[in-house]
Amino acid sequence: MSTKIISEKSGITIKEFRKMFWRSFTLMGSFNFERMQALGFLWSIFPSLKLIYKDDEEALKEACLRHMKAFNMTIAPSNFVMGITLAMEEQARDDKNFNVESINALKVALMGPLSGLGDTFFWGIFRIIACAIGVSFALQANPIAPFVLLVVFNVPNVLTHWYGAFLGYRNGNTMLLEMQKSGKMDLFTFCASIVGVASIGVMLAAWCPISSPLVFDIAGSTIVVQEYLDEILPQLLPLSAGLTFFGLLRKGVKVSTIIIGIIIVGGLLGMLGIIA
Repeated sequence: MSTKIISEKSGITIKEFRKMFWRSFTLMGSFNFERMQALGFLWSIFPSLKLIYKDDEEALKEACLRHMKAFNMTIAPSNFVMGITLAMEEQARDDKNFNVESINALKVALMGPLSGLGDTFFWGIFRIIACAIGVSFALQANPIAPFVLLVVFNVPNVLTHWYGAFLGYRNGNTMLLEMQKSGKMDLFTFCASIVGVASIGVMLAAWCPISSPLVFDIAGSTIVVQEYLDEILPQLLPLSAGLTFFGLLRKGVKVSTIIIGIIIVGGLLGMLGIIA
């Protein structure tokens, strides 16, 4: 029986896309706070990457390193990003002037919007509907209740996984060619980088709520340190901490060492009442 060819240029077949489909369910299997889902993402697209760079082992290694950078999003639409990624990798192989930085820039740019859609539909709608239907069966002591819940939730999940990869790959190729010809790829990369940096700033403000409880009485006036810091720049302490961690990472300091340092320094400053 013949195997359907997905890409004539690279020889990618339905077999590789099927592998990507199954492997994508392990996206969270190696989750960590340094690279998040990066290893799972690379594992999912690796069979296709091997075909794209089958004649260039050095380029394959560079592609693998490229996709070890931090990536994190709702799992269901992640295959759409994988499809676009493969289309961009083919473009990078065929065009030596292609800006490979745009591959990760696109991944970062899609993380937020697709995660928002994924969370809304899969966690906010499909999960609630599936649980409601499953519970209605459970209240009647019907043994099929858990199976109904799983089926109702996973049917749209599986369909999104499967067709998202094809949609991303086919439309991604067309989109990339148009952007390349019009010269918009560099602009898109620049804008995507801004979105990525802004997202990091938002996460620092939301997830790193550092403040100073220091209060001084000077000449009968009460000086609240945090109020002065807010006047200089809101969320100044979280921003300073984030930039410090980034600087340490740039210098090659290990993540584990930074975490231990945060525990020690943060604990001491907390006990002294300097930060809260």
